[in-house]
Amino acid sequence: MSSERILIAAGRVVDPASGLDAVQPVCVADGKIVGVGHHPPGFAPDREIHVPGRIVCPGFIDLCARLREPGQEHKGTLASEGTAAGASGITTLCIPPDTKPVVDTPAVVRLIRERGQKAAQIRMLPIGALTSGLNGKDLSEMSALKQAGCLAVSNGYTPLASSLVLRRAFEYAASHDLLVIVRPEDQELRDCGCVHEGAVATRLGLPGIPEAAETLAVAQCLVLIEHTGVRAHFGQLSTARAAAMISEAQRRGLPVSADVAIHQLHLTDLDVDGFESLCHVSPPLRTAADRDGLRKALGDGSITAICSDHQPHDPDAKLDVFSATDPGIASVETLLPLTLRLVDEGVLSLSEAVARLTVGPANILGLPTGRLTVGSPADLCIFEPGATWQINGSNWRSRGRNTPFWGDEMVGRVTQTIVGGQLVFQA
Repeated sequence: MSSERILIAAGRVVDPASGLDAVQPVCVADGKIVGVGHHPPGFAPDREIHVPGRIVCPGFIDLCARLREPGQEHKGTLASEGTAAGASGITTLCIPPDTKPVVDTPAVVRLIRERGQKAAQIRMLPIGALTSGLNGKDLSEMSALKQAGCLAVSNGYTPLASSLVLRRAFEYAASHDLLVIVRPEDQELRDCGCVHEGAVATRLGLPGIPEAAETLAVAQCLVLIEHTGVRAHFGQLSTARAAAMISEAQRRGLPVSADVAIHQLHLTDLDVDGFESLCHVSPPLRTAADRDGLRKALGDGSITAICSDHQPHDPDAKLDVFSATDPGIASVETLLPLTLRLVDEGVLSLSEAVARLTVGPANILGLPTGRLTVGSPADLCIFEPGATWQINGSNWRSRGRNTPFWGDEMVGRVTQTIVGGQLVFQA
């Protein structure tokens, strides 16, 4: 990383980890933060970034983003999607293990990290596979994956063969102090569903996925988490009931955390009406009550992170009949403005919103980033909170244009992103 000395001046510094919210300078040198609120002795900047009226905060940490490389480069690449993320204030991306090849060996971990650093200059953290080849039966070499740099393991969308395999996986991960990321869904209850089981599904004649598909999976995992003591994270929750169950488990002292995808905080199953394939996601969009319950859990701190759940697709992937289209939204570029919309709607304060994108996910992964303290890595995002822009082809960087927000006006735009003391994006 660059050893350039940078002075960020006149910006409003928001650091939820320390409770700081004030107009102060931030000084960067040797890839680290060397001063907040003051210039260290002898500090002479090589570059000064003057940002009055803008927010200076830690760089965003996205817990789930599928970049499509390796294996599906026609949908996106580490370069295209990493560049889009960097321009959106994201300095660290977690990549699920369901790439091709699967992230189940140290070689694939190194491949993604090395390619990612060269292609996009942001931090890319591959999540290791819980089972070999994601086959759901044979446990992966988790110790080797940890040594290669994986901070967590997961089986992604792939179900495990049995509760015994899940128990053994939790025990193995716990013995190596590895975080297990669970995407909770009972596959038998999901069956062939593609939307939330409810009035909209009935009206459209589409097979539904009941709330119980998520809550039953959460309940099973919570029992085994208590039995094994593994650190577990529930990713991309979609139901208010599941959020309440995790909140109760946290009160009992279980080592569990959770995140929610940004689209689940704004859209509901009503947005699927008319067979809108751009709103075909997994887990499905739920009811307004679920959306409000997830917002409540986010506000009270039961859910400590918001992720993009970025899934770029080629145009054809959304052009079939609804049930045959590929689920997912291209969403790294809307992560900040849609999070700021929660501030405008009174769901979160600005500091809480920034926390759910920074120190929240950092604490889940045990990262030293996500905060603006002297000595921490200089990963920063600078954004203009009141800037308005329209999503269109002239400013969209992701290869995937599969977003239901296309053409909408957004408020809040990143102007600079710094990773490890290096300016990787400037508007």
